[in-house]
Amino acid sequence: MTRHSGRSLQHRREVGHLPELFSRVSHPLVAREDCEPPDPLNTLTDCLNTLLNSSGPGYTLPLCPSTQYFIQAPIAFFAPDQEISTVGYPSGGERAALVVAGPVANGSGHTTAVDGTCQNCNGVKLRNIQINGTRDGASPTQGGANIEMGGGNSGQLIEYVHSFDPRSWSCLHIAEGPFTCNNVTVQHNDIEPCGSDVFQEWADGISVSCQNSWIHNNTVSSPTDGGIVLFSAPETLVENNTIYIEANTLLGGINTVDYNPWKGNYTNTIFATDSPSSVNDTRGTNNEDAVVKIAIAIGPRTWFGGQYGQNVSTSGTVYNNTLTGAFGYAIAITSAVNFTVENNTLIGNTTLTGARGPNCSTTEVTPDGGDFWPFGGNPNPAPGEPGVPGAETPSEAQSGGGLSGGAKAGIAISVIFGVFGLALLAWWIRRNALKKADRRGVGYNPTAYTTQPMSQSQPLDSPPLYE
Repeated sequence: MTRHSGRSLQHRREVGHLPELFSRVSHPLVAREDCEPPDPLNTLTDCLNTLLNSSGPGYTLPLCPSTQYFIQAPIAFFAPDQEISTVGYPSGGERAALVVAGPVANGSGHTTAVDGTCQNCNGVKLRNIQINGTRDGASPTQGGANIEMGGGNSGQLIEYVHSFDPRSWSCLHIAEGPFTCNNVTVQHNDIEPCGSDVFQEWADGISVSCQNSWIHNNTVSSPTDGGIVLFSAPETLVENNTIYIEANTLLGGINTVDYNPWKGNYTNTIFATDSPSSVNDTRGTNNEDAVVKIAIAIGPRTWFGGQYGQNVSTSGTVYNNTLTGAFGYAIAITSAVNFTVENNTLIGNTTLTGARGPNCSTTEVTPDGGDFWPFGGNPNPAPGEPGVPGAETPSEAQSGGGLSGGAKAGIAISVIFGVFGLALLAWWIRRNALKKADRRGVGYNPTAYTTQPMSQSQPLDSPPLYE
Protein backbone atom coordinates (compact mmCIF):
# COMPACT_ATOMS: atom_id res chain seq x y z
CA MET A 1 0.00 0.00 0.00
CA THR A 2 1.44 3.37 -1.00
CA ARG A 3 0.59 6.55 0.81
CA HIS A 4 1.76 10.12 0.39
CA SER A 5 2.93 11.66 3.63
CA GLY A 6 2.57 15.10 5.15
CA ARG A 7 1.78 17.95 2.77
CA SER A 8 4.09 17.00 -0.10
CA LEU A 9 1.39 16.96 -2.79
CA GLN A 10 -1.19 19.58 -3.59
CA HIS A 11 -4.20 19.78 -5.83
CA ARG A 12 -6.56 22.52 -6.96
CA ARG A 13 -10.26 22.36 -6.17
CA GLU A 14 -13.04 24.89 -6.03
CA VAL A 15 -14.72 25.08 -2.65
CA GLY A 16 -17.33 27.73 -2.01
CA HIS A 17 -16.53 29.16 -5.44
CA LEU A 18 -13.10 30.32 -4.17
CA PRO A 19 -10.25 28.59 -6.05
CA GLU A 20 -7.19 27.99 -3.93
CA LEU A 21 -4.61 25.31 -3.20
CA PHE A 22 -5.28 22.70 -0.57
CA SER A 23 -2.73 20.22 0.75
CA ARG A 24 -3.64 16.56 0.91
CA VAL A 25 -4.07 15.21 4.45
CA SER A 26 -2.79 11.66 4.50
CA HIS A 27 -3.76 10.42 7.96
CA PRO A 28 -7.13 8.61 7.64
CA LEU A 29 -8.42 9.79 11.03
CA VAL A 30 -7.80 13.52 10.61
CA ALA A 31 -11.01 15.39 9.70
CA ARG A 32 -11.00 17.68 6.68
CA GLU A 33 -12.01 21.30 7.27
CA ASP A 34 -13.36 21.64 3.73
CA CYS A 35 -15.91 19.58 1.80
CA GLU A 36 -17.38 19.32 -1.64
CA PRO A 37 -20.70 21.16 -2.11
CA PRO A 38 -23.75 19.27 -3.46
CA ASP A 39 -24.34 21.76 -6.28
CA PRO A 40 -24.69 22.66 -9.02
CA LEU A 41 -26.89 19.62 -9.36
CA ASN A 42 -26.57 19.21 -13.11
CA THR A 43 -22.77 18.80 -12.93
CA LEU A 44 -22.42 17.26 -9.44
CA THR A 45 -21.79 13.66 -10.55
CA ASP A 46 -19.16 14.69 -13.09
CA CYS A 47 -17.45 16.96 -10.57
CA LEU A 48 -17.13 14.24 -7.93
CA ASN A 49 -15.85 11.69 -10.44
CA THR A 50 -13.39 14.17 -11.91
CA LEU A 51 -11.90 14.78 -8.47
CA LEU A 52 -11.32 11.06 -8.04
CA ASN A 53 -9.91 10.33 -11.48
CA SER A 54 -7.63 13.38 -11.58
CA SER A 55 -6.25 13.44 -8.03
CA GLY A 56 -4.25 10.23 -7.93
CA PRO A 57 -3.56 7.64 -5.23
CA GLY A 58 -4.38 8.44 -1.62
CA TYR A 59 -6.87 11.21 -2.40
CA THR A 60 -9.81 11.69 -0.01
CA LEU A 61 -13.09 12.96 -1.47
CA PRO A 62 -14.57 14.92 1.47
CA LEU A 63 -18.36 15.14 1.67
CA CYS A 64 -20.19 17.64 3.83
CA PRO A 65 -21.97 16.49 6.99
CA SER A 66 -25.79 16.43 6.96
CA THR A 67 -25.82 16.92 3.19
CA GLN A 68 -27.48 14.96 0.39
CA TYR A 69 -25.72 14.49 -2.95
CA PHE A 70 -28.17 13.59 -5.73
CA ILE A 71 -26.04 11.66 -8.20
CA GLN A 72 -26.98 10.58 -11.73
CA ALA A 73 -24.37 7.79 -12.10
CA PRO A 74 -22.01 5.82 -9.85
CA ILE A 75 -19.19 7.64 -8.06
CA ALA A 76 -16.17 5.54 -9.05
CA PHE A 77 -12.86 5.12 -7.27
CA PHE A 78 -9.96 5.54 -9.69
CA ALA A 79 -6.63 4.90 -7.93
CA PRO A 80 -5.20 2.98 -4.96
CA ASP A 81 -5.86 4.12 -1.40
CA GLN A 82 -8.47 6.68 -2.31
CA GLU A 83 -11.22 7.40 0.20
CA ILE A 84 -14.79 8.69 0.12
CA SER A 85 -16.00 9.89 3.53
CA THR A 86 -17.84 12.56 5.47
CA VAL A 87 -15.72 15.30 7.00
CA GLY A 88 -15.33 14.66 10.73
CA TYR A 89 -16.27 10.95 10.38
CA PRO A 90 -19.70 11.11 12.07
CA SER A 91 -21.42 7.76 12.57
CA GLY A 92 -25.06 8.80 12.81
CA GLY A 93 -27.55 10.84 10.85
CA GLU A 94 -24.98 13.56 10.21
CA ARG A 95 -23.22 11.37 7.67
CA ALA A 96 -23.38 12.72 4.13
CA ALA A 97 -25.78 10.84 1.87
CA LEU A 98 -25.21 9.80 -1.73
CA VAL A 99 -28.70 9.55 -3.22
CA VAL A 100 -29.20 7.32 -6.27
CA ALA A 101 -31.15 9.63 -8.58
CA GLY A 102 -30.22 8.59 -12.11
CA PRO A 103 -32.80 7.58 -14.71
CA VAL A 104 -34.59 4.23 -14.85
CA ALA A 105 -36.50 2.91 -17.86
CA ASN A 106 -37.97 -0.48 -18.73
CA GLY A 107 -36.59 -2.13 -15.60
CA SER A 108 -32.96 -1.03 -16.01
CA GLY A 109 -31.00 2.06 -15.18
CA HIS A 110 -29.01 3.69 -12.39
CA THR A 111 -28.71 1.43 -9.33
CA THR A 112 -25.18 1.86 -7.89
CA ALA A 113 -23.98 4.81 -5.82
CA VAL A 114 -20.32 3.84 -5.30
CA ASP A 115 -18.13 1.58 -7.46
CA GLY A 116 -14.77 0.35 -6.14
CA THR A 117 -14.09 -2.37 -8.69
CA CYS A 118 -11.62 -0.55 -10.97
CA GLN A 119 -8.48 -2.39 -12.07
CA ASN A 120 -6.30 -0.38 -9.72
CA CYS A 121 -8.47 0.08 -6.63
CA ASN A 122 -6.37 -1.65 -4.01
CA GLY A 123 -6.83 -0.22 -0.54
CA VAL A 124 -9.72 2.13 -1.31
CA LYS A 125 -11.99 3.09 1.58
CA LEU A 126 -15.66 3.93 1.85
CA ARG A 127 -16.24 5.40 5.29
CA ASN A 128 -18.87 7.18 7.36
CA ILE A 129 -21.42 7.98 4.68
CA GLN A 130 -24.97 6.98 3.79
CA ILE A 131 -26.21 5.40 0.56
CA ASN A 132 -29.88 5.91 -0.30
CA GLY A 133 -30.90 3.61 -3.17
CA THR A 134 -34.34 5.26 -3.52
CA ARG A 135 -36.32 2.23 -4.63
CA ASP A 136 -39.25 3.80 -2.78
CA GLY A 137 -41.54 0.79 -3.15
CA ALA A 138 -40.94 0.29 -6.87
CA SER A 139 -40.14 -3.04 -8.47
CA PRO A 140 -36.44 -3.96 -8.67
CA THR A 141 -34.24 -2.37 -11.31
CA GLN A 142 -31.74 -4.55 -13.12
CA GLY A 143 -28.20 -3.55 -12.20
CA GLY A 144 -25.63 -3.57 -9.44
CA ALA A 145 -25.97 -3.20 -5.69
CA ASN A 146 -26.11 0.10 -3.82
CA ILE A 147 -22.37 -0.36 -3.23
CA GLU A 148 -20.13 -2.42 -5.55
CA MET A 149 -16.67 -3.13 -4.15
CA GLY A 150 -14.00 -5.78 -4.59
CA GLY A 151 -13.21 -6.86 -8.13
CA GLY A 152 -9.56 -7.77 -8.72
CA ASN A 153 -8.38 -5.79 -5.69
CA SER A 154 -7.07 -6.27 -2.15
CA GLY A 155 -7.21 -4.46 1.16
CA GLN A 156 -10.41 -2.48 0.73
CA LEU A 157 -12.38 -1.11 3.70
CA ILE A 158 -16.09 -0.37 4.12
CA GLU A 159 -16.98 0.94 7.57
CA TYR A 160 -19.62 3.03 9.34
CA VAL A 161 -21.73 3.11 6.20
CA HIS A 162 -25.53 3.18 6.24
CA SER A 163 -26.79 1.55 3.04
CA PHE A 164 -30.53 1.23 2.48
CA ASP A 165 -33.42 0.83 0.03
CA PRO A 166 -31.43 -0.48 -2.97
CA ARG A 167 -33.06 -0.31 -6.38
CA SER A 168 -31.52 -3.65 -7.28
CA TRP A 169 -30.56 -6.91 -5.55
CA SER A 170 -28.28 -6.00 -2.62
CA CYS A 171 -27.38 -3.20 -0.23
CA LEU A 172 -23.66 -4.09 -0.38
CA HIS A 173 -21.82 -6.42 -2.77
CA ILE A 174 -18.16 -7.44 -2.59
CA ALA A 175 -17.43 -9.00 -6.00
CA GLU A 176 -14.83 -11.67 -6.75
CA GLY A 177 -13.49 -10.07 -9.94
CA PRO A 178 -11.19 -12.49 -11.80
CA PHE A 179 -11.04 -14.53 -8.56
CA THR A 180 -8.30 -12.28 -7.22
CA CYS A 181 -10.37 -10.18 -4.82
CA ASN A 182 -8.73 -10.52 -1.43
CA ASN A 183 -8.78 -9.20 2.13
CA VAL A 184 -11.76 -6.84 2.17
CA THR A 185 -12.94 -5.62 5.59
CA VAL A 186 -16.62 -4.82 6.13
CA GLN A 187 -17.18 -3.53 9.66
CA HIS A 188 -19.42 -1.36 11.84
CA ASN A 189 -21.99 -0.78 9.09
CA ASP A 190 -25.74 -0.41 9.52
CA ILE A 191 -27.52 -2.02 6.60
CA GLU A 192 -31.29 -1.50 6.39
CA PRO A 193 -33.83 -1.98 4.93
CA CYS A 194 -33.08 -4.01 1.81
CA GLY A 195 -35.77 -4.91 -0.72
CA SER A 196 -39.37 -5.97 -0.30
CA ASP A 197 -40.80 -9.31 0.73
CA VAL A 198 -43.17 -9.15 -2.24
CA PHE A 199 -42.42 -12.15 -4.47
CA GLN A 200 -39.13 -11.70 -6.39
CA GLU A 201 -38.63 -8.15 -5.16
CA TRP A 202 -36.17 -9.22 -2.47
CA ALA A 203 -32.70 -7.87 -1.76
CA ASP A 204 -29.70 -9.03 0.29
CA GLY A 205 -28.15 -7.13 3.13
CA ILE A 206 -24.46 -7.98 2.61
CA SER A 207 -23.35 -10.19 -0.32
CA VAL A 208 -19.73 -11.39 -0.29
CA SER A 209 -17.80 -13.23 -3.00
CA CYS A 210 -14.28 -12.08 -2.07
CA GLN A 211 -11.83 -14.52 -0.52
CA ASN A 212 -10.02 -13.98 2.77
CA SER A 213 -12.37 -11.22 3.87
CA TRP A 214 -13.52 -10.13 7.32
CA ILE A 215 -17.18 -9.26 7.87
CA HIS A 216 -17.75 -8.24 11.48
CA ASN A 217 -19.70 -6.01 13.84
CA ASN A 218 -22.34 -5.11 11.28
CA THR A 219 -26.07 -4.73 11.89
CA VAL A 220 -28.38 -5.90 9.11
CA SER A 221 -31.99 -4.92 9.70
CA SER A 222 -34.99 -5.83 7.55
CA PRO A 223 -33.30 -7.59 4.64
CA THR A 224 -35.67 -9.73 2.58
CA ASP A 225 -33.56 -12.19 0.54
CA GLY A 226 -30.42 -13.07 2.52
CA GLY A 227 -29.18 -11.22 5.57
CA ILE A 228 -25.51 -12.06 5.01
CA VAL A 229 -24.79 -14.20 1.95
CA LEU A 230 -21.46 -15.79 1.10
CA PHE A 231 -20.96 -16.82 -2.52
CA SER A 232 -18.42 -19.31 -1.18
CA ALA A 233 -15.69 -16.65 -0.56
CA PRO A 234 -13.10 -19.12 0.81
CA GLU A 235 -11.06 -18.18 3.87
CA THR A 236 -13.62 -15.53 4.90
CA LEU A 237 -14.55 -14.89 8.52
CA VAL A 238 -18.03 -13.60 9.34
CA GLU A 239 -18.41 -12.86 13.05
CA ASN A 240 -20.23 -10.75 15.62
CA ASN A 241 -22.90 -9.46 13.27
CA THR A 242 -26.57 -8.98 14.13
CA ILE A 243 -29.34 -9.72 11.64
CA TYR A 244 -32.95 -9.00 12.51
CA ILE A 245 -36.39 -8.26 11.13
CA GLU A 246 -39.43 -6.61 12.66
CA ALA A 247 -42.24 -6.50 10.11
CA ASN A 248 -41.33 -8.58 7.08
CA THR A 249 -40.47 -12.06 5.85
CA LEU A 250 -36.77 -12.85 5.44
CA LEU A 251 -35.94 -15.83 3.24
CA GLY A 252 -32.54 -16.62 4.74
CA GLY A 253 -30.54 -15.13 7.59
CA ILE A 254 -27.10 -16.64 7.02
CA ASN A 255 -26.67 -18.24 3.58
CA THR A 256 -23.94 -20.59 2.39
CA VAL A 257 -25.97 -22.02 -0.46
CA ASP A 258 -24.45 -20.56 -3.62
CA TYR A 259 -22.35 -22.95 -5.70
CA ASN A 260 -21.20 -20.28 -8.14
CA PRO A 261 -18.84 -18.59 -8.70
CA TRP A 262 -16.32 -20.45 -6.48
CA LYS A 263 -17.72 -23.94 -7.25
CA GLY A 264 -19.03 -24.35 -3.70
CA ASN A 265 -15.61 -23.83 -2.11
CA TYR A 266 -16.20 -22.62 1.47
CA THR A 267 -12.80 -23.79 2.70
CA ASN A 268 -12.04 -22.19 6.06
CA THR A 269 -15.06 -19.93 5.69
CA ILE A 270 -16.41 -19.33 9.20
CA PHE A 271 -19.78 -17.99 10.24
CA ALA A 272 -19.89 -17.05 13.91
CA THR A 273 -22.43 -14.27 14.12
CA ASP A 274 -25.40 -13.15 16.15
CA SER A 275 -28.72 -14.44 14.95
CA PRO A 276 -31.19 -13.46 12.34
CA SER A 277 -34.17 -12.80 14.55
CA SER A 278 -37.47 -11.17 15.24
CA VAL A 279 -37.13 -8.59 17.98
CA ASN A 280 -40.49 -9.23 19.66
CA ASP A 281 -39.83 -9.52 23.39
CA THR A 282 -43.03 -11.24 24.49
CA ARG A 283 -45.18 -14.06 23.23
CA GLY A 284 -48.40 -13.20 21.49
CA THR A 285 -49.92 -12.50 18.12
CA ASN A 286 -47.39 -11.94 15.35
CA ASN A 287 -49.31 -9.08 13.79
CA GLU A 288 -46.57 -8.24 11.31
CA ASP A 289 -46.09 -11.86 10.16
CA ALA A 290 -42.37 -11.38 10.85
CA VAL A 291 -40.63 -14.68 10.14
CA VAL A 292 -37.24 -15.90 8.94
CA LYS A 293 -37.84 -18.89 6.70
CA ILE A 294 -34.35 -20.38 7.20
CA ALA A 295 -32.08 -18.88 9.83
CA ILE A 296 -28.94 -20.71 8.65
CA ALA A 297 -29.06 -22.29 5.18
CA ILE A 298 -26.24 -24.60 4.06
CA GLY A 299 -25.88 -26.32 0.70
CA PRO A 300 -27.33 -25.49 -2.74
CA ARG A 301 -30.27 -27.88 -2.47
CA THR A 302 -31.72 -25.99 0.49
CA TRP A 303 -32.23 -23.02 -1.82
CA PHE A 304 -32.21 -24.20 -5.43
CA GLY A 305 -33.49 -27.77 -5.29
CA GLY A 306 -31.89 -29.85 -8.02
CA GLN A 307 -30.69 -26.91 -10.12
CA TYR A 308 -27.03 -27.70 -9.44
CA GLY A 309 -27.33 -31.48 -9.69
CA GLN A 310 -24.88 -33.31 -7.46
CA ASN A 311 -22.76 -30.21 -6.74
CA VAL A 312 -22.20 -29.43 -3.08
CA SER A 313 -20.93 -26.79 -0.68
CA THR A 314 -17.72 -27.89 1.02
CA SER A 315 -15.53 -27.28 4.03
CA GLY A 316 -17.21 -24.39 5.83
CA THR A 317 -17.82 -23.86 9.54
CA VAL A 318 -20.94 -22.44 11.20
CA TYR A 319 -20.73 -22.21 14.96
CA ASN A 320 -21.66 -20.25 18.08
CA ASN A 321 -24.62 -18.45 16.52
CA THR A 322 -27.63 -17.55 18.64
CA LEU A 323 -31.12 -17.57 17.17
CA THR A 324 -34.27 -16.03 18.57
CA GLY A 325 -37.65 -15.23 17.07
CA ALA A 326 -39.88 -16.95 14.51
CA PHE A 327 -38.25 -19.38 12.08
CA GLY A 328 -39.43 -21.91 9.55
CA TYR A 329 -36.16 -23.78 10.04
CA ALA A 330 -33.44 -22.81 12.47
CA ILE A 331 -30.79 -24.67 10.45
CA ALA A 332 -31.33 -26.38 7.09
CA ILE A 333 -28.42 -28.36 5.63
CA THR A 334 -28.18 -30.63 2.62
CA SER A 335 -25.80 -31.17 -0.32
CA ALA A 336 -22.87 -30.17 1.91
CA VAL A 337 -19.60 -32.04 2.51
CA ASN A 338 -17.07 -31.56 5.29
CA PHE A 339 -19.13 -28.78 6.89
CA THR A 340 -18.87 -28.23 10.64
CA VAL A 341 -22.05 -26.99 12.32
CA GLU A 342 -21.94 -26.80 16.10
CA ASN A 343 -22.87 -24.81 19.20
CA ASN A 344 -25.67 -22.89 17.51
CA THR A 345 -28.37 -22.09 20.07
CA LEU A 346 -32.04 -21.14 20.18
CA ILE A 347 -32.67 -18.61 22.93
CA GLY A 348 -35.47 -16.45 24.33
CA ASN A 349 -38.83 -16.07 22.66
CA THR A 350 -38.31 -18.56 19.82
CA THR A 351 -40.75 -20.60 17.78
CA LEU A 352 -40.46 -22.82 14.71
CA THR A 353 -43.44 -22.03 12.57
CA GLY A 354 -44.53 -21.31 9.03
CA ALA A 355 -46.03 -18.55 6.98
CA ARG A 356 -47.92 -18.24 3.75
CA GLY A 357 -45.45 -17.23 1.06
CA PRO A 358 -45.58 -13.57 0.02
CA ASN A 359 -46.71 -14.53 -3.48
CA CYS A 360 -49.65 -16.63 -2.26
CA SER A 361 -53.21 -15.41 -2.30
CA THR A 362 -54.53 -14.22 1.05
CA THR A 363 -57.68 -16.25 0.40
CA GLU A 364 -55.90 -19.51 -0.38
CA VAL A 365 -57.52 -22.37 1.54
CA THR A 366 -55.10 -24.71 3.31
CA PRO A 367 -55.64 -28.52 3.17
CA ASP A 368 -57.58 -28.65 6.41
CA GLY A 369 -59.98 -25.99 5.15
CA GLY A 370 -58.56 -23.17 7.24
CA ASP A 371 -57.27 -19.82 6.09
CA PHE A 372 -55.12 -18.59 8.96
CA TRP A 373 -51.43 -17.90 9.58
CA PRO A 374 -49.32 -19.91 9.98
CA PHE A 375 -50.66 -23.33 9.01
CA GLY A 376 -54.40 -22.90 8.67
CA GLY A 377 -57.21 -23.37 11.13
CA ASN A 378 -58.52 -20.94 13.70
CA PRO A 379 -58.05 -22.07 17.32
CA ASN A 380 -61.23 -20.16 18.26
CA PRO A 381 -63.49 -20.45 15.23
CA ALA A 382 -66.80 -18.71 14.87
CA PRO A 383 -69.88 -20.92 14.21
CA GLY A 384 -69.40 -22.67 10.87
CA GLU A 385 -65.74 -21.64 10.61
CA PRO A 386 -63.02 -24.34 10.37
CA GLY A 387 -60.72 -24.74 13.35
CA VAL A 388 -57.24 -26.03 14.06
CA PRO A 389 -57.24 -29.86 14.04
CA GLY A 390 -57.26 -31.15 17.60
CA ALA A 391 -58.33 -27.85 19.15
CA GLU A 392 -61.58 -27.81 21.14
CA THR A 393 -64.20 -25.18 20.58
CA PRO A 394 -65.85 -23.77 23.72
CA SER A 395 -68.95 -25.92 23.15
CA GLU A 396 -66.84 -29.06 22.76
CA ALA A 397 -64.93 -28.27 25.93
CA GLN A 398 -68.23 -27.92 27.86
CA SER A 399 -69.53 -31.21 26.49
CA GLY A 400 -66.33 -32.97 27.58
CA GLY A 401 -65.04 -33.85 24.13
CA GLY A 402 -63.22 -32.37 21.21
CA LEU A 403 -64.47 -34.73 18.46
CA SER A 404 -67.40 -34.25 16.16
CA GLY A 405 -70.30 -36.73 16.15
CA GLY A 406 -69.08 -38.16 12.84
CA ALA A 407 -65.60 -38.74 14.24
CA LYS A 408 -66.98 -40.49 17.32
CA ALA A 409 -69.22 -42.71 15.19
CA GLY A 410 -66.28 -43.60 12.95
CA ILE A 411 -64.19 -44.66 15.95
CA ALA A 412 -67.03 -46.75 17.37
CA ILE A 413 -67.58 -48.58 14.05
CA SER A 414 -63.85 -49.24 13.70
CA VAL A 415 -63.68 -50.73 17.21
CA ILE A 416 -66.65 -53.04 16.55
CA PHE A 417 -65.19 -54.38 13.31
CA GLY A 418 -61.78 -54.77 14.94
CA VAL A 419 -63.16 -56.91 17.80
CA PHE A 420 -65.19 -59.04 15.36
CA GLY A 421 -62.11 -59.60 13.18
CA LEU A 422 -59.98 -60.76 16.11
CA ALA A 423 -62.63 -63.24 17.23
CA LEU A 424 -62.92 -64.69 13.72
CA LEU A 425 -59.14 -65.10 13.45
CA ALA A 426 -58.89 -66.88 16.82
CA TRP A 427 -61.68 -69.29 15.82
CA TRP A 428 -59.93 -70.14 12.53
CA ILE A 429 -56.55 -70.82 14.21
CA ARG A 430 -58.15 -73.11 16.83
CA ARG A 431 -60.18 -75.02 14.21
CA ASN A 432 -57.07 -75.80 12.10
CA ALA A 433 -55.03 -76.84 15.12
CA LEU A 434 -57.72 -79.36 16.22
CA LYS A 435 -57.94 -80.88 12.74
CA LYS A 436 -54.16 -81.44 12.58
CA ALA A 437 -54.12 -82.94 16.04
CA ASP A 438 -56.92 -85.37 15.12
CA ARG A 439 -55.03 -86.54 12.01
CA ARG A 440 -51.94 -87.45 14.05
CA GLY A 441 -53.76 -88.77 17.08
CA VAL A 442 -52.27 -86.13 19.30
CA GLY A 443 -54.49 -84.46 21.83
CA TYR A 444 -54.40 -80.65 21.48
CA ASN A 445 -53.21 -78.91 24.62
CA PRO A 446 -52.65 -75.18 24.16
CA THR A 447 -50.51 -74.94 27.29
CA ALA A 448 -48.08 -77.57 25.97
CA TYR A 449 -47.46 -75.95 22.58
CA THR A 450 -43.65 -76.20 22.54
CA THR A 451 -41.16 -77.18 19.89
CA GLN A 452 -39.53 -80.53 20.39
CA PRO A 453 -35.97 -81.39 19.37
CA MET A 454 -35.73 -83.68 16.34
CA SER A 455 -34.80 -87.28 17.28
CA GLN A 456 -31.84 -88.93 15.59
CA SER A 457 -34.13 -91.60 14.11
CA GLN A 458 -36.62 -89.17 12.68
CA PRO A 459 -36.36 -88.91 8.86
CA LEU A 460 -35.33 -85.50 7.61
CA ASP A 461 -38.35 -85.40 5.35
CA SER A 462 -40.86 -86.29 8.04
CA PRO A 463 -43.12 -83.56 9.41
CA PRO A 464 -42.18 -81.94 12.73
CA LEU A 465 -44.05 -82.95 15.82
CA TYR A 466 -45.95 -79.71 15.91
CA GLU A 467 -46.73 -77.29 13.15
